[in-house]
Amino acid sequence: MRLWGLFFLLLLPAIPLTGLCSDVIGGDDEAERSVGLSADMNNMPRVDVDKPVHLVPLYLRDKRIHGLRPFQELVDAAPAGSILRPKPGNYSGPVHLTKPLTIDGGGKVSIDGGNKSTVFVVETNGVTLRGLHLKGSGSSHDSDDACLNVRGHHNLIENNVIDDCLFGIDLKQSNNNTVRGNRIRSKPADLGVRGDGLRLWYSMNNRIEKNQVVDSRDMVVWYSNGNKFYHNYGARSRYSIHFMFAHNNVVESNRFYDNAVGVYLMYSDHSLVRNNVISHATGATGMGIGFKEASDALLEGNEIIYCALGLSADLSPFQPDSKIILKNNRLAYNGIAIAFNSDLAGYEVVGNSFEGNISTLSVGGAGSGQRNTWRGNFWDEYEGFDRNNDGIGDTSYELYDYADRLWMEIPQARFFKISPALEVLDFLERLAPFSSPTLLLKDEKPLFNSPWKRGKK
Repeated sequence: MRLWGLFFLLLLPAIPLTGLCSDVIGGDDEAERSVGLSADMNNMPRVDVDKPVHLVPLYLRDKRIHGLRPFQELVDAAPAGSILRPKPGNYSGPVHLTKPLTIDGGGKVSIDGGNKSTVFVVETNGVTLRGLHLKGSGSSHDSDDACLNVRGHHNLIENNVIDDCLFGIDLKQSNNNTVRGNRIRSKPADLGVRGDGLRLWYSMNNRIEKNQVVDSRDMVVWYSNGNKFYHNYGARSRYSIHFMFAHNNVVESNRFYDNAVGVYLMYSDHSLVRNNVISHATGATGMGIGFKEASDALLEGNEIIYCALGLSADLSPFQPDSKIILKNNRLAYNGIAIAFNSDLAGYEVVGNSFEGNISTLSVGGAGSGQRNTWRGNFWDEYEGFDRNNDGIGDTSYELYDYADRLWMEIPQARFFKISPALEVLDFLERLAPFSSPTLLLKDEKPLFNSPWKRGKK
């Protein structure tokens, strides 16, 4: 093997490297690099890495829809580029749309998939689907049975009702689409076997706004960059929104209630999470916002309340010299406001309000949070004064761990965190510590009043 390696190294000078990984090797032509970065990939030939569309025919679907008029007949009869306004009523699926068309159901058209396979597939560009009720997909995770499967670019999906489906809206290799004002609900089933209400897979630069995703499994964004999520509502699901290998995404002004996890950023960089409300993410896995080997994120103006963990960080930030910035957020009434699984550096925690949390900070691995920046935050347990009324505490806020370390290092002990025995032990440790306590964090300019109470979010 070593001889083969040596032989390969001898051949290296003969391999032309011009234009190969120019950013790494040190190419100086900035114009060349900018052309590659700004290239429009929508007109490139489609390279399918997903399995082909396979729709079960009508006669193999539930008999309850055999007497309904097939909606495919209307689609086939409509000229490309036209507007199809079907008569109000119930129609049968499946539907396979392969030409640009505007379909407007006016909120009075229902398409039933007969509990088999996928109900409606869009496999083209420039389509508008509006005011339809899609229902009755199959229940197979192997074939990704969905109400609506989108495989195309620049489509508009708005104001549709989607229910009794395994997966709701499934975008695969689909870019620059708008998904707006839809109401999505999965089939009634146990949480783990529901389908995803909304899924983006290898799909870039889509706009997802004003949708309701409830009683589903997850909203997932996998291998998908540059997407924007505005003013969506999610409730009673597992992940409100889960990013994995997804970069440069924006999550802004959404409301997520009663889900196991609010926003989870996994192997994802350059994320913006702003002005969201995340509430009641409870249970053994409950967390408002979570990081897993993620880097370069900005969390600003979010309200994270009544969660088991307000923010949970696992080996994040992951990339060297990267940062995660927490700015002007409110973390209130959570079990633990911020939980680090290690003492990695790279956090800037500025202008946040910490109120009513059972514990403010936990750090695993016998570490502390001192390697991070804590500046100008409001701490409801601050015991100092503001004699000159400048809004800044006269002394720094310091958080030490005493008996707290017991439940940080032994997860099973967390159950007893607010038990009388552990509270008494913690009190005695603070009163007369047996050893020097560890300083977890120090904020030299703590806010004396909560900016949230003054309406300065």
